[in-house]
Amino acid sequence: MSQLFWVCSIGVVLLFIAGIYCVLASFTLVRAIIGLELLTKAVTLLVILVGYATGRAGLAQALAITLIVIEVVVIAVAMGVVLCVFGHNKTIDAKLLRNVKG
Repeated sequence: MSQLFWVCSIGVVLLFIAGIYCVLASFTLVRAIIGLELLTKAVTLLVILVGYATGRAGLAQALAITLIVIEVVVIAVAMGVVLCVFGHNKTIDAKLLRNVKG
């Protein structure tokens, strides 16, 4: 069990690092949302991994399902905002949106 735990935890850490990189290094809003999706998937996998390691798999599954539902709502709202920004400014580049006022 310990070898499986470490392999899965390394995978979760790599997924989390990829999500952080995607959010911080990209300047398009869609890539930032994809990075946010990667971050939430890493947290979901971490919750399931910790629940498996501590023997509280039922609680971990309930938390993971709740996290997935919240994640879907946040991503849907964020994509709606991106679509409105694109409709108004005809760009999704975050560098060009810094000068927008009002």
